[in-house]
Amino acid sequence: MVRRSVLFSPGDQPELMRKAAVSDADVVVFDLEDAVAPADKSDARDAVREVLAGLDSECEVAVRVNPIGLGAMTDLEMILEGPRPNSVMLPKAEAAADVQRIQARLGEASASLPVLALIESAAGVLRADEIAAVDATDALLFGAEDLAADIGATRTSEGTEVLYARERTVIAASAADIDAIDIVYTDYGDTDGLREETAFARQLGYDGKMAIHPEQVSVINNAFTPSDDDIEWAERVLAAHERTDAGVFEVDGEMIDAPLIAQAERILERAEETK
Repeated sequence: MVRRSVLFSPGDQPELMRKAAVSDADVVVFDLEDAVAPADKSDARDAVREVLAGLDSECEVAVRVNPIGLGAMTDLEMILEGPRPNSVMLPKAEAAADVQRIQARLGEASASLPVLALIESAAGVLRADEIAAVDATDALLFGAEDLAADIGATRTSEGTEVLYARERTVIAASAADIDAIDIVYTDYGDTDGLREETAFARQLGYDGKMAIHPEQVSVINNAFTPSDDDIEWAERVLAAHERTDAGVFEVDGEMIDAPLIAQAERILERAEETK
């Protein structure tokens, strides 16, 4: 399963959820948390249940529940009562125990749904490796805006104030061999800025990026899909590797060793996944 683009849709707006589910996003998230006012949570649960019941979508459909202690378990009961999504997104995951609570309740209902855990607080960043190591955790997502608010940082276009946390999240996900999903780019009308930031996320090692508008999806998908040049380079590297027993060899004037061989293998694997 590939998760290049993760598109959020408000859980209290059925038509937007249905439109999101037929977009080109790899993952669509019906959001019961930030996108829904506190007074509308109950109506939003009903709306999400209704949309899930009539949904015919090829993408992964997740439901973002509220944080532990703030409605997560009530949201989860709704998920377990009716047609189920493909995964559950847990915001503000701060410890392995948060994911384990979701995992335990799912287990009681014989529901094996992966959990996508949002790392968006100081505690969550420091325990990202523990959260990633929980069996149910299938991806870590980094939330820069909430983290900045939590630690009192001022968000800047350069993002240096959250860079350490951004890197720690992707490293924790990689160590656990799960997906790492990068921050939202809030200026959805700035396509060039999104393209630049998504390229940087890919350089950091992220597998995908969150989106708040359907028009962001194609830019994100393109960035996390190997280009023809990448694929051709990877094929030349692996073909040369098969022809030699040397630990280091040359391709197109470039010295190739084990890390670059592994990179070539990842490129072709991702290319196959995104066909």
